[in-house]
Amino acid sequence: MLVRWLLAAIHLLAYGFALASILRRTWALRRAAVPAALRSVFRADTRWALSGLVLVVTGLMRAFGGFEKGADYYLHEPLFHLKMTLLVAILILEIPSMLALMRWRASIRKGAPPDLRKARSYARYSVIQTILLVLMVLAATGMARGVGLPAGVV
Repeated sequence: MLVRWLLAAIHLLAYGFALASILRRTWALRRAAVPAALRSVFRADTRWALSGLVLVVTGLMRAFGGFEKGADYYLHEPLFHLKMTLLVAILILEIPSMLALMRWRASIRKGAPPDLRKARSYARYSVIQTILLVLMVLAATGMARGVGLPAGVV
């Protein structure tokens, strides 16, 4: 019981950290006109990645590790499928930003100025990711309350 509670708490806290991190990265990307501004982008991006990793690991443990209702429940829950679809969309949207940030980090290490012309585009991707993350929370809370399931299934 204690492990279930701790996993749930860590999972929920990771949503809060993820939301704060992606919002911070969005804000920093919008202001990334010069290489010196990238420090805050990189910090926020690292926090976004770490909170995402915690979300995925604790989510997998809760859904498939025998700590919650079990894989059979989750695999037959429509809101779980929605939540996973939103996660996949977030990860797909992350690819261009991740690749750009990797290039920017490499440029800075080499002492070359990174090409920041698309920074605002990556900020727009982050805004979409923020919306999808909020929708994930809505799906998760609906799932926890049995929204959309026939009576007596929860």
